[in-house]
Amino acid sequence: MSRMSRSTGERGPRGLGHGRRLHGRRTAHRLRPSQQRAMETLLPRLQVTLPPEGALLDPAALFEETPRALWLEIGFGAGEHLVWQAQRNPDIGFLGAEVFHDGIAKMLRHVEEEQLTNVRVFTDDARELLECLPDASLDRAFLLFPDPWPKLRHHKRRFVQPEQLDAVARVLRDGGEFRLATDDPGYQRWMLIQLMRHPAFEWTAERPGDWRERPKDWPATRYELKALGQGRQPVYLRFRRRARQDETSSRG
Repeated sequence: MSRMSRSTGERGPRGLGHGRRLHGRRTAHRLRPSQQRAMETLLPRLQVTLPPEGALLDPAALFEETPRALWLEIGFGAGEHLVWQAQRNPDIGFLGAEVFHDGIAKMLRHVEEEQLTNVRVFTDDARELLECLPDASLDRAFLLFPDPWPKLRHHKRRFVQPEQLDAVARVLRDGGEFRLATDDPGYQRWMLIQLMRHPAFEWTAERPGDWRERPKDWPATRYELKALGQGRQPVYLRFRRRARQDETSSRG
């Protein structure tokens, strides 16, 4: 995920009561002809349409062949990580949520070039998609390099908040994995505090290398390489979704 620009708050179109947007403007640059063509021809075939309010989405039914597992990337930026994973895991269905038109167009071009059939795209607020997914329907979720909203008065706009973590926990199956990354020191601390407080998640790290070093099945993105080049050290966090009975006892 690449960092998205700032925005003012407003209610979502489904009336979810979130009260604020976590993303900014939807477009920054004029799309290239090939990107515009992908938006016009490929996106309608891959775009996820939410069911009527109050109904749940059947994510497996979005794919021509029933996937072995379902993974979700929240804010996929230009799609580098999403496409890399989809290439190497053809039996897994990938849901990608992104509002930034430039990133969506770039990702679609990669999907087209690689002839991927296991990617579907949601082009609005990821929280709306999460609300429509059934309980325990995902095997893995990703939140990579989200906007850290560094100013104190903007911390409420960070994705990592108790209500969003509740939503991710609900849709992850027991034992499912939530992967996060950030190069912002303040957000690093924030992520760890919020996730370690949450009863549904347990940190899988056993040694410093588990969060300082990117795993082999976790590709680098251009944003990450730029951060490293500027002297910012990302952290790579992996949290496991606790069994629901264990979560209930820890709440008590």
